[in-house]
Amino acid sequence: MSSCPFLALSERLRLTGRKKPLPLAQSAETFLRLLKSEKGAPSPSQARFQEVAQTIRKTGTYSLTYPELSYGCRLAWRKSVRCVGRFFWSKLDVLDARHARTEEDIYHGCLHHLEHATHHGDIRSTVTVFPPADSQGRGPRIWNYQLSRYAGYQINKKQILGDPAEVEFTQNCLRLGWKPPKKRTPFDLLPIIISLPGKKPRLFPPPKKATQEVFIRHPDSTCLNSLSLRWVALPVVSNMRLEIGGISFPASPFSGWYMETEIGARNFADEDRYNLLPEIARRLRLDTSRPATLWKDRALVELNRAVLHSFTQAKVRMIDHHSATASHLRFEEDEAKLGRPVHGRWDWLIPPLSGSLTKLWNRSYNPTEFSPNFLHQKRPY
Repeated sequence: MSSCPFLALSERLRLTGRKKPLPLAQSAETFLRLLKSEKGAPSPSQARFQEVAQTIRKTGTYSLTYPELSYGCRLAWRKSVRCVGRFFWSKLDVLDARHARTEEDIYHGCLHHLEHATHHGDIRSTVTVFPPADSQGRGPRIWNYQLSRYAGYQINKKQILGDPAEVEFTQNCLRLGWKPPKKRTPFDLLPIIISLPGKKPRLFPPPKKATQEVFIRHPDSTCLNSLSLRWVALPVVSNMRLEIGGISFPASPFSGWYMETEIGARNFADEDRYNLLPEIARRLRLDTSRPATLWKDRALVELNRAVLHSFTQAKVRMIDHHSATASHLRFEEDEAKLGRPVHGRWDWLIPPLSGSLTKLWNRSYNPTEFSPNFLHQKRPY
């Protein structure tokens, strides 16, 4: 049972395009075979193969050992087709919270994740794994897109205060009884909503004490100061499902560290987000009379410079898009030496600023997803 042709193993691990999931026993066996083929992975014995098979026959499910879970999480990061930071996949910290039973347990696990991963700015890539889904696919859910995000208040049909991407979630928080600050701002941290199968969702306070924020200042002038821009130091994606060996973990918040364009070129600059480019251009006294002055491009670069400068000054780990794409190229080279193909989503790997200047620009990728992996799931609301 210890050998399996590479192509056959890859096909069994494939997620994208598969009409039906593999039977649990087959998924478990395939994952254990994968571990046995990986250098540095916990190598399951023949007895472990038999134990898992017997447990599934008797109970309909099985539990991963911590070494299996830990390496499975790292594999899920390595196989994430949307992530440009996979060079560091083997350094992932795995926090096992499968013992959590109540919404309070999960909330405190989320706070612990924020504190552990932020590490006073010396960011540590981290995943926290909460209990798995049952045979019907039901498990604990964290409703937030990220553990630390800013509210979006719908003032009227055309006006939003804060983050437009969070308007619907903010309305859910308000319906569940959230009392925002009396003086609302564009940067009010949202509460955390947690639900368990068969129970109503529970609202928990915004994670203020566990969330480090960085105030954004331009390195050369005070032009941005009165905007009072800020952003959270740590991006913790909390709405994805972790899949390892046929076991599904619908609550498994994951975090690395920011690439500056995620904040400067998307969160702040996108027209359907904070849409700051016109105001930045005005403050920089750029000619905005026509697109050909490239005022958007110039404002975008300065906004990203401000983000990088501010995180550096605050001593919070961040990577620029040139270094990030260079690290992905190193990741690809390392994988090629081991005979492992790298799959990816080109539209996610190329940064939204100066993409053609990166060495990934002329490369192509197969977007097929394989298990283990972090996968999208339907929103609980």
